[in-house]
Amino acid sequence: MPGGNIEDVILFQIDKTSKISKKYSQKEFDRIKLGITIDQWVLLKIIEETAPISQKELADKSLRDPASITRTLDILETKNLLLREPILNNRRQYNIKLTNEGTKFVKNNIEMIKEHRRKSMEGFSEKEAQLLKNLLLKIQKNMS
Repeated sequence: MPGGNIEDVILFQIDKTSKISKKYSQKEFDRIKLGITIDQWVLLKIIEETAPISQKELADKSLRDPASITRTLDILETKNLLLREPILNNRRQYNIKLTNEGTKFVKNNIEMIKEHRRKSMEGFSEKEAQLLKNLLLKIQKNMS
């Protein structure tokens, strides 16, 4: 919007909100010495919900580029939170799933994540929360 105030741009506010929420959650992760980043948590949660999942599917679902996914998966595999299993007749792809330790890690920390989500929606009625979700989905559809 030429000449407009950046603070009035909805997409700027969405991006700013995303960064503030990530910063808040990462600070909490660091405070309790969780040992992972927000981006690593997101991948663990996606894997937990959809395993087995290929690396390409994980990149698509998390909206991250495959190269950064590879690095993050390497880190999480080193921490024994996930494993990559070869796909028969496909030497280039792997199915990714959580280890038993990874499954416990997600289960042990999900309440904290739910609390972060609750905090983000403080003061919203259910109707407002649903409206916000619908509006964000509409923006996503417009931009896809």
